[in-house]
Amino acid sequence: MTSTSALFDPATFRAQLQSTLDGYAQAFRIDAEVHSLLRRQLAQGDDLHSRKTYPGHVTTSAIILNETGTKTLLIHHRSLNRWLQPGGHYEVPETLSASALREALEETGLKGLRVDPWHAASQLPVDVDSHVIPARPAKGEPEHVHHDFRYIVRADEASAMRPDFAEVQGAAWHDLSALEAIAPQTLLNLVRLRTS
Repeated sequence: MTSTSALFDPATFRAQLQSTLDGYAQAFRIDAEVHSLLRRQLAQGDDLHSRKTYPGHVTTSAIILNETGTKTLLIHHRSLNRWLQPGGHYEVPETLSASALREALEETGLKGLRVDPWHAASQLPVDVDSHVIPARPAKGEPEHVHHDFRYIVRADEASAMRPDFAEVQGAAWHDLSALEAIAPQTLLNLVRLRTS
């Protein structure tokens, strides 16, 4: 019996990332220079699916919104000690949106989470953000970059949360404007979608 990860092809994954990145940049009018490292790693054939690939690798995160889109659910990240959207490392052979949904479920424990239908129609993330992660010598990780593919996930605000306290210190709903401090391009793109 062949495992699904044995069927995973890094070259195909890179081609999918390239197509997704190009589509995202065109849809949201993002200059190619913004993702210069990611584009260079794609061109070099780096194994971006592996968390051991440096200087950067793929992560996904969920921009969890309530039904009206006025609030976002954030987690208080244990190791970074900040309020952030749920997210983490991509795992073979998931789709990017499935990876974001898995991270949201793992970190918040919310039932009934679902990827926003806009993603199925567009085949795009709402944002692609490359950001620096501090070195973690205890884990043998140098300073590196997370190329974070972000997806809108919808949730019922009244649903009970069961955060994974091994990874997070808590989870709470915040006004959508809280994204301005942690994910400004994501917030801008959400506003663009709302007005288009």
